Amino acid sequence: MTVLVLAAELDLTADRMIRVLGEREVQVARFDTAWFPQAAVVDAELRDGRWQGTLSAGGRTVVLQGVRSVWYRSPGAFDFPAGLSPVERHWAMTESRLGLGGVLASLPVTWVNHPARHADASYKPVQLVTAARCGLTVAPTLVTNHAAAVRRFAARGDTVSKALGAPSVRERDGRRVAFTHVLDRGDLADLRGVEVAAHQFQRWVPKAFEARVIAVGRRLFTAAIHARTAQARVDWRTDYQALSYQRIDPPAHVADGVRAYCAALGLLYGAFDFVVRPDGEWVFLECNAGGQYGWIEQEIRAPITEALADLLAKEAPR
Repeated sequence: MTVLVLAAELDLTADRMIRVLGEREVQVARFDTAWFPQAAVVDAELRDGRWQGTLSAGGRTVVLQGVRSVWYRSPGAFDFPAGLSPVERHWAMTESRLGLGGVLASLPVTWVNHPARHADASYKPVQLVTAARCGLTVAPTLVTNHAAAVRRFAARGDTVSKALGAPSVRERDGRRVAFTHVLDRGDLADLRGVEVAAHQFQRWVPKAFEARVIAVGRRLFTAAIHARTAQARVDWRTDYQALSYQRIDPPAHVADGVRAYCAALGLLYGAFDFVVRPDGEWVFLECNAGGQYGWIEQEIRAPITEALADLLAKEAPR
């Protein structure tokens, strides 16, 4: 039986997972969806109500009915021949996603995490409602494309703007990142552009420190993140050099809420971000169902890869 790792070709965290599984003598195969269709072939036939056949790339063939589990670790986008027109490329993308993606998604195995659950869990409004229902404290939040609504919300207290999705975009002059930003008078005076899309605004939460909770099945690994600069205290992603880490245990009600959240959204893995207020209250910010953990694992010396390997090596009932 094979653990199928869906990951980018260059991914140090995936490299470590494959090494750990190999040390356990668990058969593992790596596949980057960016190899499809130019450097990979799917040959799947529906028999007796399930897809059977093979997935081949780079001289390696995986038998679909021999897959034990799948680790969905941010694989790349499909790569099509350069000569396709925009219409042809869009068609090919859709057909490949529904075809190859559909075959893989239907495999009756353990997924960490299943792409459908991953997609559902990516909606920030869903995250906040789910967290609240699971007993976690959430910050007052506004989603709008209306300037008057932003000013109304900001009049009640210090407010930050935050991306609803991936915070970075690639433009001609390079990559730009939309970090968490505290709104000032100038921002509120000029809100041009708010009307062109939905935006997320959230009440600023005073911080003693922040915490990242990595959930792997029922196991939790938690790092307190302490920032030494004003910029990093607003958004620690702006200055990793200004951070220090400490392994801690979350309060019992937070741990229970995290586990309930994962159960509610069908997740076996999640990277949760919290603000811990000066009074000790933990406030949920978000959960990334495919969030990075490699540097946290190193900083707090937590066996996160090993815990994930335990899930992937366990054979799911069929």
